[in-house]
Amino acid sequence: MKLNINRTITRILTCLMLGAGVILGSKAAFAQAENSAEQKIIALSKTKWQWMADKNADSLAALFDEKAVFVHMGGSWGKQQEVNIIKSGGIHYKKADIHKVSVNIIGSTAILLNRITLLAVVGGREVTNEFEVTEVYVQQKEGWKLGSLSFTKVGG
Repeated sequence: MKLNINRTITRILTCLMLGAGVILGSKAAFAQAENSAEQKIIALSKTKWQWMADKNADSLAALFDEKAVFVHMGGSWGKQQEVNIIKSGGIHYKKADIHKVSVNIIGSTAILLNRITLLAVVGGREVTNEFEVTEVYVQQKEGWKLGSLSFTKVGG
């Protein structure tokens, strides 16, 4: 009888340990997948800044969702106007020095915050400003699309 109780206890403990391992493994896999998505968004954002510097309007047009909104110091507008401004050189995002970046993923939406120093040419004049930039990406069938890009001026 004592032998059967020991076997039963051993089986119960083994099941509990296996169950705990599966749960912990699932949490680790989820965290890794989330971290992978965050890294993908950070890389996409960096690529976007380079496309803006290169005035690569076609790649940006493919990245921007049709309903995307852009908020600047001088106003807000939609996708086509942003693409046209970049294409024409109305705003030339020459260089974005990224100081800090964070990403929060909520369902199929990623919110990226960048603290940047932006060197740009606006209306023919070269300017440097420090911004907190909010980028909102939405995961769609064809991949991540930029839904919003907002600049908030910070510093002096």
